[in-house]
Amino acid sequence: MNPAYKLMLIAWVAVAAWVAFVIFTNRKVHPRALFALFMVELWERFSYYGMRAILVLYMTSELINGGFAFDDAKAYGVYGAYGALVYLTPIIGGYFADRMMGFRKAIVWGALLMAAGQFTLFLDNQTTFFIGLALLVVGNGFFKPNISSMIGKFYPEGDPRRDGAFTIFYMGINIGAFLTPLTCGAIGEIEGWRWGFLTAGVGMLLGWVIFQWAKGGGWFEEYGLKPEGNEDIRLLGMNSKVIPYVVTVLLIGIAWLLLKNDDVVDIMLLVVGGGVLAYLLYSSTKYEEAQKHRIWVIVILLLFTTVFWTFFELAGSAMNLFTERNVNKTLNGMELTTTFFQAVNPFFIMVFAPVYSWMWIKLAKADKEPAAPYKFATGLVLLGLGFLALNLGKGAAVAGLIPAFFLVALYLLHTLGELALSPVGLSLVTKLAPVKIVAFLMGIWFLSSSIAHQAGKHIARFTAIQESKILTGETFQGCMEDDILRDAVKDPMFLDWLADNHDIKKGETDPCQKYLSDGDSTRYMLCHDPQSLDGSLVKPEFIQHLNEKAAGARTYYAGKIQILESKEKAEKIKDEKARQKALDASYVTFLTVNPEYSDPANVKIIPKQEARTMTDQTASGKLVSCLREDSLVLALSVFRKLGFFAIGCGVLLFLIGPIIARWMHGIK
Repeated sequence: MNPAYKLMLIAWVAVAAWVAFVIFTNRKVHPRALFALFMVELWERFSYYGMRAILVLYMTSELINGGFAFDDAKAYGVYGAYGALVYLTPIIGGYFADRMMGFRKAIVWGALLMAAGQFTLFLDNQTTFFIGLALLVVGNGFFKPNISSMIGKFYPEGDPRRDGAFTIFYMGINIGAFLTPLTCGAIGEIEGWRWGFLTAGVGMLLGWVIFQWAKGGGWFEEYGLKPEGNEDIRLLGMNSKVIPYVVTVLLIGIAWLLLKNDDVVDIMLLVVGGGVLAYLLYSSTKYEEAQKHRIWVIVILLLFTTVFWTFFELAGSAMNLFTERNVNKTLNGMELTTTFFQAVNPFFIMVFAPVYSWMWIKLAKADKEPAAPYKFATGLVLLGLGFLALNLGKGAAVAGLIPAFFLVALYLLHTLGELALSPVGLSLVTKLAPVKIVAFLMGIWFLSSSIAHQAGKHIARFTAIQESKILTGETFQGCMEDDILRDAVKDPMFLDWLADNHDIKKGETDPCQKYLSDGDSTRYMLCHDPQSLDGSLVKPEFIQHLNEKAAGARTYYAGKIQILESKEKAEKIKDEKARQKALDASYVTFLTVNPEYSDPANVKIIPKQEARTMTDQTASGKLVSCLREDSLVLALSVFRKLGFFAIGCGVLLFLIGPIIARWMHGIK
């Protein structure tokens, strides 16, 4: 059995025991509705984080490996737009639940839409890919704000159990988030990305089944049946029972367009975010002074929360590719998947969430519980320290790979910061918000995560690898010992190729035309024949160019081997087309000066670990090692700046904390 699957089984058994323990020890403290909603949210998060764990890896994966071969910047753009829309639509979903649907109908409708989205991603092509993301975006809008708001209904204002309940609920979120990289992520990386999406879809259906079962058993009592506003709204002849479903169809189309044109989301969020905050501040003037001040507190903390999530949510984009490229994932002789590390944060949540829940209750009883601003400030400082801890790994890096320990340290500190901020924020909204707009304000609270994902896109792009720039940089030139290869990759033709100048937009001048004008058809062809760096190094035309420069000093070859484990696995596949695709993916090509690996009629079959050791010593391997060192320096410099900025925000919040605490008028 694959080691990743062994870890998956161990995790499932351990989590089942842990969930049983949490429910048993809290069964007399909290209503049973909490535990039903806890399980529903667990499976919904399993679905969401399942696709999140593999989304960027899927988009940037080579075509032969089942991906779309998007460059880093494009993948970050789609990921950022998706995350932004996922957290923007709860404003709409919260509005419909408050005014027309009630919490229960909104939750059920959202769950079904998200399951449909995952199954659409399973179809595995670019058209259905964006449709699937759009379904997930809209479904999440109906689901996410309303299940959180529904929990608040079971705890009256001033109930000391409220923060503890939301921390337990938050643990359910992270149990789902913990299991899914080890399940959907492992299945996606090992069996194929589409199977990871299918697994996530099944998880969402299980969440829907649990909700229906609890509803039928009367666990939710009378809560969530009727909208708070209870208004009979009509639009174009449609009543309030029909409007949400018609709007859903329109929203799916809009989300599809925005995902395909992700830069438009920047402008949209600027307008929507500014408009919503202005409306919120204006509406606060209609309330008495205490309630007005409480709304102001929500607005202020919303700004600091946005900073936190902007940096934190890099875990699914820049940190994910950083893990893939710059982290040594071998521990105790076992090679872990990239998505495995997406499970570290939720694992720590499961460990420390009960501790935080107990701590808040104890401090509240002793009248020593810190006010929300100080909890938020602590979260920001811990977030910044996490990035600085990762930077300590630079000194221990080998061939551009840092030990996994430093990445785990980052996730530990980020987790402690998250627990100080996120569940407290969810609870705070339900305590500070006026009753009639609690779901709407919950949706606005999630707006911070929406803006964070889109802002994170721009930060992540600072870490994006631009191979054409690295190859001409001083660090790479000093690292690369092969002077012939070092000079050859600085060739303008090669740099044009890697800079993706083959993608000519309407009205633009073809940058490759200069080679055709000079009568160099070979270079023109190469300029218009995009490849990954590994693929470009073994093109016959480039190898010929290298050997001409070498002038007999050495001879370069296109080497090829087959990975034993991949070959054996492919041969077990029954479907002929899928088997051939898997067999094609089992081959590895590389640039080498050893003719032993250049005979296409006698391809050597080598175990994975031996193949990695061997290819690392080839010309390709040494070049990639130098690239890794440069990309490591680039990424860590960005993360270091983020760390200092987050700590600065935390210190500022500590300083203005007394003012904010007074505006909360007794609520902590």
